[in-house]
Amino acid sequence: MRIALVTTAMAMLLLQEVKADVQPQKNFDVQKFSGKWYRVGLAYDSPGFAPYRSKLTISMGMVDPQSNGDVNMTMWSIRSTGCKSRVYVYEKTDTPGVFSYFSTRHNKVKDITVVDTNYTEYAIVFKFKKMNREYSQVSLYGRTQKLRPEVIDKFKTFSLARGFPKESILTPPAAENCPPSGN
Repeated sequence: MRIALVTTAMAMLLLQEVKADVQPQKNFDVQKFSGKWYRVGLAYDSPGFAPYRSKLTISMGMVDPQSNGDVNMTMWSIRSTGCKSRVYVYEKTDTPGVFSYFSTRHNKVKDITVVDTNYTEYAIVFKFKKMNREYSQVSLYGRTQKLRPEVIDKFKTFSLARGFPKESILTPPAAENCPPSGN
């Protein structure tokens, strides 16, 4: 029992350190960041994620900056009922490249940090939420569904450095016709 408590406490401290050392892209420019992105990589530390790993596919999103500094993010992904879209409103914070949004699914506020991007090819994004414990996620976005091996290695190295186990880091296959042609 004592070992479990010590292990849990150490894990909580590690996650707090993980969030603290994540810095946003220097001189982040939301206008350059706008447009179409594909989520081609994902690292997730929730135990509930494991059963869904094999069902994940690349999803597409559209980043649409608003005049007030917020960002609308429309994401399309395959579900058992077909291709579905969902709109997230990422609210700007005082720090460029850092946003927050209210998750209706979890009934919690989540923090989003654009950690690294060259705007034309890839972006590494860190998501953090505190529920019954702290959870984090790293996503690799690409302007195309296929990225250079060096970019994928950068994403994996970043995720491993934040304590994600190797088996929780994946690059899913492409989704067919999601969103449907014409979107």
